[in-house]
Amino acid sequence: MTQLIWFRNDLRLADNPALTAAMHQGEKVEACFLPTPDQWREHDWSPARTDLMLRSLDRLADDLASLGIPLHIRTLARFSDTDDALLELCREIGAQAVHCNEEYAVNERNRDHRLKHWLEPSGIGFHIYRDQTVVPVRALYTGGGTPYTVFTPYSRRWWQWIDENPPSLHPRPAPQAEPVERPAIPELSEWRTEKAHWVAPGERVAHEKLERFLHERMASYGNNRDFPALNGTSIISPYLALGVLSPRQCVIKGLEAIRESRRPEAGRTWLNEIAWRDFYIQLMVHFPRLSKHRPFKTETDALVWNEPGEAFDAWCEGRTGIPIVDAAMRQLNETGWMHNRLRMVTAMFLTKNLFIDWRLGERYFMRSLVDGYLPSNNGGWQWSASTGTDAAPYFRIFNPVTQSERFDPEGAFIRRYVPEIGHLEGKALFNPNGGVRGYPGPIVDLKESRKEAIARFQALSKS
Repeated sequence: MTQLIWFRNDLRLADNPALTAAMHQGEKVEACFLPTPDQWREHDWSPARTDLMLRSLDRLADDLASLGIPLHIRTLARFSDTDDALLELCREIGAQAVHCNEEYAVNERNRDHRLKHWLEPSGIGFHIYRDQTVVPVRALYTGGGTPYTVFTPYSRRWWQWIDENPPSLHPRPAPQAEPVERPAIPELSEWRTEKAHWVAPGERVAHEKLERFLHERMASYGNNRDFPALNGTSIISPYLALGVLSPRQCVIKGLEAIRESRRPEAGRTWLNEIAWRDFYIQLMVHFPRLSKHRPFKTETDALVWNEPGEAFDAWCEGRTGIPIVDAAMRQLNETGWMHNRLRMVTAMFLTKNLFIDWRLGERYFMRSLVDGYLPSNNGGWQWSASTGTDAAPYFRIFNPVTQSERFDPEGAFIRRYVPEIGHLEGKALFNPNGGVRGYPGPIVDLKESRKEAIARFQALSKS
């Protein structure tokens, strides 16, 4: 009665629905992980993300070996290769069923649908379990029976659902046998980088970071989360993106911390970020075009974006002459991570002031971020570009200079990443306007480009 657990975007033992089911249904459980580098490239995964994934897999391999669960690693090229690889592995170890947790993008869902019909004629069951959301993706609908496409009413129902259905955790499995030898993790040198080694791998570290945030910084989260120079956010997104932490674990621990806190509203503000994550995932399920580089607002497909050229290169490299944009992009390029407020600022600057296609920015972020996660990244970019659901109205455009004055008032973040202007004081630091040797002047006029962006959206509306 051997069961095979296929680890994918769920690199943890605790609160793993597929692992729990496999342990309950079989006398023996074995595990597999199937790297698909060509598919990673096609999906714009970053070396920062894959390096953390492989380091986390290394920790998981140790944990599985200690439980007596053999781990098989087969490096393939693409999703299409998983059909034969899984069938061959099941026959090799005598597995009666494959257990895995659901993934939600189009290619992943098509792969799993195909695999079910490929394995079952050979007498091998294929079982999928919900994992990446707190609320099931098909659980919440409007009064008219349609999916929610606006966050505020969705979040109200999300909180109501949690109140009525308190989330629970799947137990961490007990050892099934004596420890076994663990496999070597593939080197895959093309997908390795030390850029994001500030993110330590593994479940234990992820839980320590979560607990530290909840007990030390959650109470001030509402006040500090928008200030990039402060350590005001949880920075657990890399662990959520890889499934090293589950969103259920975050909600349960968050609710416990709220009950113990004197400032419960700060905890609810933080948990709303988990609700946003659920919101974007359910949108990707209900509107598959979001996985296919299409806007939610299909009429915005008619927008004629500027050619990227040198302006796009300057944005990518952090040399636009707008200090807060350049500081944010340099943070991304140096660390594989960017503060959430600055993700909105840089995305709006690219799509509104430079009027460059949001899909280019979305791809650059995915190719750079250690926490790159398609539903959240796509949702954030389409929000900023005013092409998505619940998007910022096209006429509401962040002024990056004003944003830096408000959220980096001492200029500490700008000075950290744009040291060539670090000697400036006051408004000159936020907008040197080409007055510093070695630092470029602005590549675009903020006021005029804002007017032009609004005019283009207005013309689209009229047409």
